Amino acid sequence: MIDLKQLRESPDRFRKAAADKGVSVDIDALLALDASLREAQTELQNLTAEKNRIGKEIGALAGRIKKAPDAEKPALAQEMQRLQSRPTEIKTREGELTGIVSDLDAKRRDVWLRIPQPADPDVPVGRDASDNVEISRWNSSWFDTSRSFAENKGFAPRSHVEIGQSLNLFEFERGVKMAGSRSYVLVGDGMRLHNAVLRYAFDMMTNEHDFTALSVPVLVRDEVMVGTGFFPGGRDQAYEVRETDRGGGYDLYLTGTGEVGLMGYHQDEILEFDRLPLRYTTVSTCFRREAGAAGKDTTGLYRIHQFDKVEQVVICRADERESRQWHQRMIGFVQMLLQNLEMPYRLLQCCTGDLGTKNADMVDIETWMPSRGEEDASGLPRGEYGETHSASRLYDYQCRRLNIRYRDPETNKPVVCHSLNNTVAASPRLLIPILELYQNEDGSITIPTVLQPYMNGQQRIG
Repeated sequence: MIDLKQLRESPDRFRKAAADKGVSVDIDALLALDASLREAQTELQNLTAEKNRIGKEIGALAGRIKKAPDAEKPALAQEMQRLQSRPTEIKTREGELTGIVSDLDAKRRDVWLRIPQPADPDVPVGRDASDNVEISRWNSSWFDTSRSFAENKGFAPRSHVEIGQSLNLFEFERGVKMAGSRSYVLVGDGMRLHNAVLRYAFDMMTNEHDFTALSVPVLVRDEVMVGTGFFPGGRDQAYEVRETDRGGGYDLYLTGTGEVGLMGYHQDEILEFDRLPLRYTTVSTCFRREAGAAGKDTTGLYRIHQFDKVEQVVICRADERESRQWHQRMIGFVQMLLQNLEMPYRLLQCCTGDLGTKNADMVDIETWMPSRGEEDASGLPRGEYGETHSASRLYDYQCRRLNIRYRDPETNKPVVCHSLNNTVAASPRLLIPILELYQNEDGSITIPTVLQPYMNGQQRIG
C-alpha cells in the first residue's frame, strides 16, 4: 500500500498515478476519511490524558479540603464533585469514539488498499498492453524471427497441440472430463520434459545465483493475499475454499504464484539488516481462474487454470537504486535461461495501464511461439511472441501491506523493505516454444541440450 504521509503531502501525484494506470479510486474520499480518523484518535488521546490528569487533581484537591478553612470547604467539595463526575462523562465519550475510530479505520483501509502505486517517471504512459514498448530482441543462431518458420527450418510448422497429440505428450479430453475447461494431463515424455524445465530453472537459481530454496503453501489466508497485493482487486481470479461454511475459522485461497508464499514468509517481521538482500526461489503449483479470458487462447497449453512455476523474489533495503539494480539482475537471470535454451525472446517495457496496482515498473519477457499470430497466404501462422515471464519492481508497496521491515543501523528505527519478483520458468506454457521451435520434419522433437541431463541423457522425443 502507499505511504499515507506521501499522499497527504502530494495528493495530485496519486491522482495522476491512478489516472495513468486507469484505476478508478477516490483520493479525496481517502483524505477525508484519514482526516476524520486522525481527529477522532486525537480526541481519544486527549481524553486519556485528561483522565490521568483528573486522577492527580482529585488527590491534590482531597489534601486541600482537609486543610482548608470551613468557609472554603463547600466550594472545594463542589469542585471535587465535578472532577469525580467527569470520568463517567469521559468513559461514555470514549465508548462513542472507540466505535467511530473502528468504523473510520475500516473504511479508510478499504479505500487505502485500492490506491495504486505510482508508476516510475520513466515508465511510458499508456492504456493497456497494446501500448507496451519493445526494448530488445534476442535470436538464437539457428532461428531468426524475422523469417518464417519454413525459411528457418525448411518445412511447415505444426502447433504444440498437434505435436503433443501425435507424440502422446498430453491429453486434453481426459483432463477436461476430470476438471472442466482449460484442464489437461501431461503424459510420458510430456511430463518428463515439464519437470526437466522446472528442475533446470530451480537448479540455476539455487546453484548459480545463490537463491535460498523454500517450499511455500499454495493454500493461504485472506490476509496473505491482501498483504501481497492480490486482493482486494483480484478476488475474481482466485479459487476460494470456504472453510467458514464448514465451521472453520477462516476461508483459504489457492495462490496464483509462488510470490505469495515467498513474501508472506516474513509477514509482520523486522528483518536483520545484515541479512539483506534476501533472495528466495520456489517451485509451486499455481491456480488461476482466468475469469474474463473466455475466447482468448483457449486452445492448448497457453492459458490454463493450473500450472507449475519456478519463482524468484528479492527483499532488499529501501533504496531505489538497489531496487533498480536487482530488477535488471533478475531479468538477466531469465535472459540467461532462455539463451541457454536457445529460444528467441524479446523484452517489453510495460506501460502504466499494464502495470497493475502494485508495480512501479514491470518488464515482460515474451518467447517466440511459431503457432501464434496471423496466418500467411498459405494459411500457416506467421509466429508471434507470447508472454512467459514478468519482472516486477514494487518498492515498499507490498512490504508495507505485509509489515516487513528492517532496523536502520544508523537511526535504529524500523524501515519498510523493498521487494521484487520475476518468473524464472512457468510450465507447461514454456513447453509451447520448446516443442514448436525444436520440432523436426520427421515429427520428432530435439530436446534442448541443457535439458538432456534432466531427461536421463535422452536427446529426442519420438
